[in-house]
Amino acid sequence: MRPFAYLRPTTLDQTIAALVDPGSKPYLLAGGTDLIVRLRRGHLRPTVVIDTKHVGDLHDEIVGIDDGLRFGARVTMTSIIRDARVRQHFQALVEAASVVGSVQIRNRATLTGNICNASPAADTVPALLVYGAVANVIGPSGWRTVALSEFFTGPGRTVLTRGEILESVDLPYPEVHVGAAFGRITRRRGVDLATINLCGLVASDGTARFAFGAVGPTPFVAVDDSGALAIDGNDTAARAAALRALSSRARPITDVRGSLEYRTAMLAVMTARTWEVAATRLNDRLRSGAS
Repeated sequence: MRPFAYLRPTTLDQTIAALVDPGSKPYLLAGGTDLIVRLRRGHLRPTVVIDTKHVGDLHDEIVGIDDGLRFGARVTMTSIIRDARVRQHFQALVEAASVVGSVQIRNRATLTGNICNASPAADTVPALLVYGAVANVIGPSGWRTVALSEFFTGPGRTVLTRGEILESVDLPYPEVHVGAAFGRITRRRGVDLATINLCGLVASDGTARFAFGAVGPTPFVAVDDSGALAIDGNDTAARAAALRALSSRARPITDVRGSLEYRTAMLAVMTARTWEVAATRLNDRLRSGAS
């Protein structure tokens, strides 16, 4: 690990000023679970690391907003898992957060860090995508919002420009009844990156949304509005065709975690399994009258 300067700003203005300094190569530290590993391996060589844990405007709370929840920049995976509102409305996100690293990692790892690391295999991203997450970004030019589906531009790359920070993430409450489920395959049980991860959401209006990770350069969303994946549909052939069409948008590669052929085959299997769990949850929700 090469030497670097360490800053601990207390305001957003100080943080942004440090990020835009033309003479520096800065990186932000939130939970540090990705950053520290990459520093130790020499994958990153910053001139300055900016600790965000004392920036007052970058909070660690999940707060209610109009028709949804807002996750602050320092909200951890453990906070997501424990929050009753998230468990009620965004069950698949809880499932995804529950498999990020170990218990110790989840106590430190932040949702925004998992997003900004921009790994194609980030576990929370597929769930955020199917729920229609919006990124709130602040920087030298002010504040802007970006649909999370447009946030990633490639492995390790996002739309964030120099000086910009992911200040928070908004999740809108679903407008209709939905059931959602998260799934993934790894090389081994326990702490490992996903070979495939995905999240499926089935809505009471007959539409379905699936988001896939680790099977393309960026996570992506595929939508079916044909009605073939509605929970009251009886055409199993049409359902199978619709699920194949969703998973066929993937562009998997061969790497250390799995071959192209294995990923392609298992993606079709996991898409069908995830739909079944999501459809069952939607049925249960409709029967119970839950909001």
